[in-house]
Amino acid sequence: MGGTEHLTVRREGATLVLTLNRPDARNALSLPMLVGLYDGWLEADEDDGIRSIVLTGAGGSFCAGMDLKALAGNGMQGEHHRDRLKADPDLHWKAMLRHHRPRKPVIAAVEGYCVAGGTEILQGTDIRVAGQSATFGLFEVRRGLFPIGGSTVRLQRQIPRTHALEMLLTGRPYSAEEAARIGLIGHVVPDGTALDEALRIAEQINACGPLAVEAVKASVYDTAEMPESDGLAAELTRGWPVFDTADAKEGARAFAEKRPPVYKRA
Repeated sequence: MGGTEHLTVRREGATLVLTLNRPDARNALSLPMLVGLYDGWLEADEDDGIRSIVLTGAGGSFCAGMDLKALAGNGMQGEHHRDRLKADPDLHWKAMLRHHRPRKPVIAAVEGYCVAGGTEILQGTDIRVAGQSATFGLFEVRRGLFPIGGSTVRLQRQIPRTHALEMLLTGRPYSAEEAARIGLIGHVVPDGTALDEALRIAEQINACGPLAVEAVKASVYDTAEMPESDGLAAELTRGWPVFDTADAKEGARAFAEKRPPVYKRA
């Protein structure tokens, strides 16, 4: 199990919990954090015992965006990770879920600040839970910058375009309640309980057939921009093989026998 000085990794049953861990900087993205994130996504992809991922932040914040100074490796911070960035110049985009989509469902558990690069990473997650005092927003235009983590493409596909443009062009903060109202997040919970709720949802996912879960997630994303007829055809191509798996047969037997299923990814 990996991790770096700015990213902790732990297992909760079949769930991999990745925690952004720079609380003194509101978990602003650094090179060690990005390396740890990417390694976490790869670990989840490669370990069949992992069925879901929860992404959260330490110290009452999710992520306050990119720390450009730290990413540049100024001073000693992150210097020992720079060989990873040299070996894979795309690593930071993969870490931020711009150029990588994990096979397993990713649930975001947000407390406090989730702004700029934090809101951009959020758009790469699948299910989103936030504490009621969380703050969201894409502040880049206020600083004369461009939200290059994918937001000008993804946000309008995830929420109505009028809301996407308002968020992108005003750079204003959004409360958790407003973020839920426009569809950016799915759940608002009491402060301090977002991680608990995310883990509860993860356990519900973990109880399902893992091959089915991964195929359903892939189908949703693969068909998102297809015409309906093409999407339905692609769905059959991906979905029918699931019915021939041992897991599908186990699910049917367990239902008939009124017991929890025991899935083996077969």
